[in-house]
Amino acid sequence: MMKNLILLFPLFLAPALAYKEGQKIKENFTSLNNTSHKRLKRDWIWNQMHIKEEIDTPLPHHVGKIMSSVRNSNAKYILEGEYANIIFQVEEDSGDVYAFERLDREKKAEYELTALIIDKRNNQSLEAPSKFIIKVYDINDNAPVFVQKVFNGSVPEMSPVGTSVTKVTAVDADDPTVTGHATVTYQVIKGDEYFTIDDSGVIFTTRADLDRENQSTYEIIVKAKDGPGFSGDSSTATVIITLSDINDNFPVFKHPSFHFKVPENVSVGGEVGRVKVEDIDEPQHRNTKYSFVRGNYRDTFEIVANPFTNEGIIRPKKPLDFEKVAEYRFDIEATDPTVDLRYFKSGGSRSISTVTIEVIDVDEPPVFTKLPYKFKVRENDPEKRTLGSVWAHDPDAAKRKIRYSRRRASPNGDYIRVSDTGIIQIPKPLDREFSASYNITVAAQEVLEDGRLSDRESHAQVHVTVIDVNDNAPELVYLEEPRVCENAVPGKVIVRISATDKDEVSPAGFFRYSLATQDSNFSLIENYDNTANITVKYGQFNRELAKLHYLPVIISDNGDPDLSSTNTLVISVCKCNEKGNFTFCEERATQVGVSVQALVAIFACIITIIIIVLLILLRKRHKKDLSGLGRNVAEIHEQLVTYDEEGGGEMDTTSYDVSVLNSVRKNGIKPEAVPSPYAQIQKPPENVTSGAGEMEIMIEVKKDEADNDRDLLPYDTLHIYGYEGAESIAESLSSLESGSSDSDIDYDFLNDWGPRFKMLAELYGSEPNEDFVY
Repeated sequence: MMKNLILLFPLFLAPALAYKEGQKIKENFTSLNNTSHKRLKRDWIWNQMHIKEEIDTPLPHHVGKIMSSVRNSNAKYILEGEYANIIFQVEEDSGDVYAFERLDREKKAEYELTALIIDKRNNQSLEAPSKFIIKVYDINDNAPVFVQKVFNGSVPEMSPVGTSVTKVTAVDADDPTVTGHATVTYQVIKGDEYFTIDDSGVIFTTRADLDRENQSTYEIIVKAKDGPGFSGDSSTATVIITLSDINDNFPVFKHPSFHFKVPENVSVGGEVGRVKVEDIDEPQHRNTKYSFVRGNYRDTFEIVANPFTNEGIIRPKKPLDFEKVAEYRFDIEATDPTVDLRYFKSGGSRSISTVTIEVIDVDEPPVFTKLPYKFKVRENDPEKRTLGSVWAHDPDAAKRKIRYSRRRASPNGDYIRVSDTGIIQIPKPLDREFSASYNITVAAQEVLEDGRLSDRESHAQVHVTVIDVNDNAPELVYLEEPRVCENAVPGKVIVRISATDKDEVSPAGFFRYSLATQDSNFSLIENYDNTANITVKYGQFNRELAKLHYLPVIISDNGDPDLSSTNTLVISVCKCNEKGNFTFCEERATQVGVSVQALVAIFACIITIIIIVLLILLRKRHKKDLSGLGRNVAEIHEQLVTYDEEGGGEMDTTSYDVSVLNSVRKNGIKPEAVPSPYAQIQKPPENVTSGAGEMEIMIEVKKDEADNDRDLLPYDTLHIYGYEGAESIAESLSSLESGSSDSDIDYDFLNDWGPRFKMLAELYGSEPNEDFVY
């Protein structure tokens, strides 16, 4: 009740103050009348104006009164400002100010206006303008409003009493300076058995046994009000509280026992099976650890937890053998070492299950007894052929025989062999400089009852190391072309040389250097670090006598036996300036090296070309033998018409064998009366039109002759020059057939044309009575 009186006191105090101010104004006004004969300073006189918001009386509402000390019957009051003559208006004669709208303090708490007093007659200002403020008194007309309808909070499960969950906020639009108008208090009206809230809006737990596994979320309702006690307006909001998980539960096997079957050839580290557990905590808090607690052969397997599914994966750590152990049985335990024991629940901290693994027999590949196999052999050893053997056995009860074969080799080639019985052999001596080691992969397969090889095979690596033998002489090495000035002084170092050896060189071994001859202007000085210096011996070289000097250098190694080689060092004599810098040197001929493989390829090409040339010559010789005197004239004629190049005249005696023709004429040999193949087809008369198949008939006749003549070579090309066709104006152009024509031309005049036409004279100068048949 006392608080209500305190709240109402300002409302009663305001009119009293206004009355007191009015009395003062009246006294001042009276005083002015009494002292009107005195000149006083004029000033505005009014009350500080106040008005309550949301007044429910009829409009307009009186706000207050403005008054000036000016005493003029023609005075007029005017209001100016943003809200003048809109919300607020003034009585121009009395100065009373009225509000023509109901005011809301939450929208605007005060208004600023300007008061003026003017003369009605001329609108002249009688007093300087003055600003004043109208304040709006607050009433408790707004309920607290939550900043959001739904709040979310989170708290770990099993948290102690008083643990902070979240904070809610409600805002009251009323004036906070007025007691009780904007003071917000909170209360949990639903879910108060689990949570509570203080006056600042912070929500706390009231119980310590909130278990996420039983209930993971809670929905409570919070009320906010602004009046003390049970009075005042209020509003509500919903708060959803989620219990976050902690690791407070142990895993439990889903089954009391697990049974798995696995083939005996499962790989080490492969999966045998999976055991499953149930952990009601969230996945991030599932850290199950598996272990063996009872049973034999526990060292044969391991159990690894899958981090995603929390399952226990059983894997073999050793190869399984059905012939030795056909079944494994043991007990396993599942526990979680990260469980918070403060919140440990009844039910036990571990779970035990029995695992049975049944091994299934399979046909296994052979098993090698020793891996890997290593052998050593001296290089270039002609007597060493067998290095050793590999051996594998059938692990199954059948105990089949084993056959061996080579699968891969490095380097590739027939350097290392393996027999069917597993004996490792070398077909020829090995060269360490080609390869210091040789590796092969040997496959072992079982021989089945029908003699076939099993599809399953196992592999073994065979490594052969070649022991070095000193069989290579050292070779000369120099980094730059040796050059020397023609005016070099004695002792000048020309070049530093070194050597390389394809054989193995011991760390303490050194090469020995020496000159093959001492009759030169050079000397050799060893550095005893596998290098030597070539220096000027006497000095002063003569470029006119020799621009290049060839210095033989002997290099020996420290092998057993030691080998040496003579290498030629080419030294150029150059012109130099006064500082000893080279100014001019002859360009050396570029030495092009050819590898052994390239030389072999070149020789193979040369041999191939020689063989082809010999075959061509033999073929030509064979053709020449066939063109002997026993051939008939028709064959001679055939030989001439197959020659399809232009000859070099009568002096050309290499294009074809003319001796055959000459021998026929000079020796008087008359061939048998064989009808000429060209005479079998006669030129049709000019007045007869050639048929469409005339050439076709002739070609068929010639083909038939070629097929039936066994003495002719099997040529595929048929050359016909003897017949030009019935429609040819020039008729036959073949000079070889002119002897059988009806021409009466005498060709003896060719004998008078000189040696160039001697050949033609011999061919065409025959007597008409000679029996040549073409």
